[in-house]
Amino acid sequence: MPLLRRLIRADHPAIPFTLDSERCEGRAGDTVLTAILTQVERLRLSEFSASPRAGFCQMGACQDCWVVLESGERLRACSTALTAGMSILTRRARTA
Repeated sequence: MPLLRRLIRADHPAIPFTLDSERCEGRAGDTVLTAILTQVERLRLSEFSASPRAGFCQMGACQDCWVVLESGERLRACSTALTAGMSILTRRARTA
């Protein structure tokens, strides 16, 4: 079950992306964090405790929302705009 439920931007153009090999859809104007959390219940698991993480500060200062693109590029999900075709990996987010 998704952690977030979309209340606004439901009528914005769809942005296709892949999350851990699953096809998903966000909306124009979404951050990567918003797009992910409207699909699943957590952003990633903590590399230290394996507890679920969903971002903390929401402004790119805390290091809690790092994810990895399939290309290996690391990015902060809370401050990165979703773009069409992103292939996001959350299961290995801190190994790059």
